[in-house]
Amino acid sequence: MDFAFDARTEELRERLLAFMEEYVYPAEPVAAEQRARLASPWDTPAVFGELKAEARRQGLWNLFLPSAEHGAGLTNLQYAPLAEITGRSPHLAPTATNCAAPDTGNMELLAQFGNEEQKKQWLEPLLAGEIRSAFAMTEPEVASSDATNIETRIERSAEGDEYVVTGRKWFISGAMNPDCRIFIVMGKTDPEGADPRRQQSMILVPRDTPGVEVRRAMTVYGYEDHDHGGHAEVVFHGARVPVANLIGEEGTGFAIAQARLGPGRIHHCMRLIGMAERAIELMCRRAVERTAFGKPLAAQGVVQNWIADARVTVEQLRLLVLKTAWLMDTVGNRGAHTEIQAIKIATPRAVVQILDDAVQLHGAGGVSQDFPLAELWAAARTLRLADGPDEVHQRSLARRELKRYPAGRP
Repeated sequence: MDFAFDARTEELRERLLAFMEEYVYPAEPVAAEQRARLASPWDTPAVFGELKAEARRQGLWNLFLPSAEHGAGLTNLQYAPLAEITGRSPHLAPTATNCAAPDTGNMELLAQFGNEEQKKQWLEPLLAGEIRSAFAMTEPEVASSDATNIETRIERSAEGDEYVVTGRKWFISGAMNPDCRIFIVMGKTDPEGADPRRQQSMILVPRDTPGVEVRRAMTVYGYEDHDHGGHAEVVFHGARVPVANLIGEEGTGFAIAQARLGPGRIHHCMRLIGMAERAIELMCRRAVERTAFGKPLAAQGVVQNWIADARVTVEQLRLLVLKTAWLMDTVGNRGAHTEIQAIKIATPRAVVQILDDAVQLHGAGGVSQDFPLAELWAAARTLRLADGPDEVHQRSLARRELKRYPAGRP
């Protein structure tokens, strides 16, 4: 068993680490200052364009896509340590390298399931970083942890040449960004179908379609998450789009959603490890620089416990994420299902605790805007809900384990 990175991964890691040091970390305060001067809080600070241009010049672009036709041609195992590095500055680095959600999942979806016209119209500009996108699945009126509950309707028009989309979505990431030009919407084309997993379909709805209302931004623990384009409530008032906008066939929406969410879950976990590493670094710097009761915080036993526990936890999580990435590469997402669920359960929960300890160590500064910890905590805590809450994954994972022990056996 070889734990070393291969030559290409190591070379990209070194380049990406240098890019972070030289460009991304210095841009963090610049982005905040520029945003404060913008006419609209949802406009994009100029520094983002500068970062994207530099990342593309350096070949640090679309690293997440395994297809050499559309992306860098990296495996999940090669991409994992790179995503971890971008997770150290999750509001800038993923966007700078065109590896930010929800665009990553939408690009993967279009690359896998879109037809040639859909790829030309929407995938190509997304790959070039010219536009942004949103994935509209979650709804406020139903328990969206069970995707078969969704109520949005996608109905064939009387003339037969259009679909009519009617429904209300919320927490639609990226939708507040003015550059968001396309929604991938999940709704029901056959609400009375016998198989609840064949009732849903996916359809492309351009943002400027009449009947599309981006109603408001949803806050996340008080944050609006400007750099990811916010999380919006979106209402579709009978929005009409051509039949050609359907992705795949009617009734395949649930399967497409599952295919999209698997890679998305591991990407989140990869970046979460980077967030935890940033927290450990900040804890250590704070501990050696601050003195309380006559000695450095680093000499306090409780602080040493926090740091040691954080290091052990991160090393454990990283190994599990890397194993999951390797399985996805070798046996596919279905073969890695247990591990995908395991990392989705374990990683956000553990990283929230690391960030919480880091906040505690920083005192009042930890909850302020002077350090990134509070916003990182909010993002990590949200990931215990995004792409399925912990309890749904625990239920599914437990059922899979129990199947190995037939009834009647001890």
